[in-house]
Amino acid sequence: MGYFYRLYLQQSLTTTVGNNIVEDFVKFDWDYVNGKQSKHNWGPLTSNLLFIAMEGNVTPCHYDEQENFFAQVQGYKRCILFPPNQFECLYPYPVHHPHDRQSMVDFERPEYSRFPKFRNAKGFEAVIGPGEVLYIPIYWWHHVESLMKGGPTITVNFWYKGGPTTIEYPLKDHQKVSITRNVEKMLLEVLQDPKEVGPLLRAMVLGRYTE
Repeated sequence: MGYFYRLYLQQSLTTTVGNNIVEDFVKFDWDYVNGKQSKHNWGPLTSNLLFIAMEGNVTPCHYDEQENFFAQVQGYKRCILFPPNQFECLYPYPVHHPHDRQSMVDFERPEYSRFPKFRNAKGFEAVIGPGEVLYIPIYWWHHVESLMKGGPTITVNFWYKGGPTTIEYPLKDHQKVSITRNVEKMLLEVLQDPKEVGPLLRAMVLGRYTE
């Protein structure tokens, strides 16, 4: 039985990628992205990544801690986005896990017995093609698939740090996700053993903050 491999390239856009790619990249509409950065008071641009994928490639659902402009150069991608308030429906890996910030749910074959709240997840779907830019807000989940049309896909993203945080109550959903991550990180730092984090959290919550 033969095997079919789908190749995927993720590369930081620096001078090491070659002069032809750099020359194309500098022709991007920088006034557009810089204008959005200024309008929304984001922090500085941190990096640009080049993604090249074969048809059918899937990037599992995850969220990033930066603002993201997702610019499609070639081919078509289907993006399913979920706002931060869907956190408990998407079951992220623990912060110490290599797949931190990624959903444990396999969207193709979801295990509802293990992840029952995934049935209640509500998101938004977008298909983007050449010349289109998708804005993925900070802490928004996104599941991305290269569609089986148009050949390999090429995408360039623009990552910006989030703007200054103003604490206002009630807290926004993305702020709650950030707090959750920080609590988990602090417990792990103190306990020094990932296996102790879950039992301690359950002891803190069960019977006290649960019905």
